[in-house]
Amino acid sequence: MKLGLMLPVKPDLQWTLASQLGVKYAVTKAAPELSGMNDPSDYDALKIVRDRFAEAGFELYALEGDEFDMSRIKLGLPGRDEDLEKYRKMLLNMGRLGLKLLCYNFMVGVGWFRSRNDLKERGGALTSGFDIREIDNNIELKITEEQVWKNYEYFLKAVLPAAEEAGVKLGLHPDDPPVSPLLGYSRILTSADAYRKVMAMNSSPSHGITFCQATFRAMGEDVFKLIPEFGKRIFFLHFRDVTGTRDNFRETFHDNGPTDMAELLKVAEKYAPDCLVRPDHTPTMAGESNEKFGYTMQGNLFAVGYIKGILDAQKANYQ
Repeated sequence: MKLGLMLPVKPDLQWTLASQLGVKYAVTKAAPELSGMNDPSDYDALKIVRDRFAEAGFELYALEGDEFDMSRIKLGLPGRDEDLEKYRKMLLNMGRLGLKLLCYNFMVGVGWFRSRNDLKERGGALTSGFDIREIDNNIELKITEEQVWKNYEYFLKAVLPAAEEAGVKLGLHPDDPPVSPLLGYSRILTSADAYRKVMAMNSSPSHGITFCQATFRAMGEDVFKLIPEFGKRIFFLHFRDVTGTRDNFRETFHDNGPTDMAELLKVAEKYAPDCLVRPDHTPTMAGESNEKFGYTMQGNLFAVGYIKGILDAQKANYQ
């Protein structure tokens, strides 16, 4: 296993702290609105990002999230073929520059979503949650699940050959929250059965899973059975926890939720030994701004130490 951390595309204090934690592998989002440069389909722009991380002592292992506007691809709109060509260029650039993983999603219209970000956790730390009763979900449907499935299959057929050529792994993240529809948009990646369907589409070594443990738990799935089932097709493990159900859940500290997270890492090391693992959705702790809830640094300091402590105690093989 490899221990990574989601870091901003531009150097800041988080980079310094990650280095001091001993984290070697970086994950970032290099979209233009964050990088101030062209998106990663531009080789020179992505090389600048890669080189900055290398100069700071990190291996930029993965990109995560939509690196440019994916709405035409996800909604099946005119112009998607142009966007898919850009996507293929991005994958080839990643391969040329040594980036090994792209964590992507197929959340149409709405990305990861929470109805609250001010829920009190241990010691008054702030965390986020989702309660379907707090939103107006009676909105006219803009796209059906059948259409989303067709758009996803079209996308996969278009980009997998480029991923294989580049030697880049594609890790598909589930819909978060795993409910359909959400705010007028159908969602398809809301169950283990959906992932079984996706994995059956293609046996390519580049086609795999970002196993966001908390999202699968919110689905009502048994994560300790799913990890052995999906095994080495799990390329990326998002380490976080929630309490509740898909319609009403809240984030927790990594050691304060219902899942045995030590056992989770033990099972993951056994069945997905080459995966990258990173902490995700950390609570906002004292003295921090809650503006970027879920991605504050003090929670990551705790989480990285927690993960390393578990792995060391288990004598796990990790980098």
